[in-house]
Amino acid sequence: MFHRIVIKFGTSTLTAGTPHLSLPRMVELVRQICVLHGKGNDVSLVSSGAIAAGRERLSFPHLPKQLPAKQMLAAVGQPHLMALYEQLFGIYGVVTAQVLLTRADLAVRSRYLNSRNTLNAILAQRAIPIVNENDTVATEEIRVGDNDNLSALVASLIEADLLVLLTDQLGLFTSDPRVYPDAQIIPEVISETISDELWKMAGGTSGGLGTGGMATKLQAADTARRSGVTVIIAPGDEADILIRLAEGEAIGTRFQPINTVLENRKRYLLAARGSHGKLRVDAGAVQALQNGGSLLSVGVVEIQGKFERGDTVCIISPSGREIARGMANYPSEDLIRIRGQQSDFIESILGYIYGDEVIHRDNMVLL
Repeated sequence: MFHRIVIKFGTSTLTAGTPHLSLPRMVELVRQICVLHGKGNDVSLVSSGAIAAGRERLSFPHLPKQLPAKQMLAAVGQPHLMALYEQLFGIYGVVTAQVLLTRADLAVRSRYLNSRNTLNAILAQRAIPIVNENDTVATEEIRVGDNDNLSALVASLIEADLLVLLTDQLGLFTSDPRVYPDAQIIPEVISETISDELWKMAGGTSGGLGTGGMATKLQAADTARRSGVTVIIAPGDEADILIRLAEGEAIGTRFQPINTVLENRKRYLLAARGSHGKLRVDAGAVQALQNGGSLLSVGVVEIQGKFERGDTVCIISPSGREIARGMANYPSEDLIRIRGQQSDFIESILGYIYGDEVIHRDNMVLL
């Protein structure tokens, strides 16, 4: 039912509610991911637990709560956490890759594209990227803040079909079930906006090891579903939870996507009225675009304006009419060098290649 899946493990899930990383829990969750991977799914893992692992490795020292202490614990714990993952995934012959991100990596367009390309390249090699915030260098200004919201950004980044937020709760409840025994689970959220009532229902964290709670999961769900991603908040201790969710079983709280991935991208492109430049193309390129093709360098006649890779540009016909809009795969200064050239010569001219296309059809909307 879903092909590209992002899974987020919270600290409470990895520790099973204890002060220590729970190897039995980690083994079981890794097994399920490998089952999905073996079925052909693209799976990315956003994992908390570095600070908890660092605290455990240092025998639970008493430290101040300032950011440097947390960064120190993350620095100690992250390699230990990754070593465990590498060992556990290695049992199933699955290769893993570590990806550390900050908000700056996703806010600056060039770094956003580099992050996306790296993740897609990892998935193309049938490896599993394991993503965490780069806590050892992140300051308050560039922190994502928690891995719930980081997972939503990653899901949007790689255009995932499904984001699973595993937690120590069964899902989103009408009130805190730890305080109110009569609280009822909310099986599905389909409204376009998250109501004030739902925000009030979301409580904070109680375990003390993690940085997120139900409120951050609600934030993450709202972010991801606006990028066309289905989001499910579900219990991490449920048997075969990941496999069952991927097959479409109704468990936890499901947030239906507001837009499709394609609609979301087209809205972004159409909204970019202040586009950074123009590409004048020949009649052959116009015909190719109208037939569903991508824009190649051989069809580009003239570059107008200055823009960077990832900027939105207008595509202009020989008569001067705007026929399409899309995200440039190369900066203007490099397009000047490769315009009119066959795609086979791009690498020899520039010394690098981001792809055969100047603008890929998936990153373009015809007008």
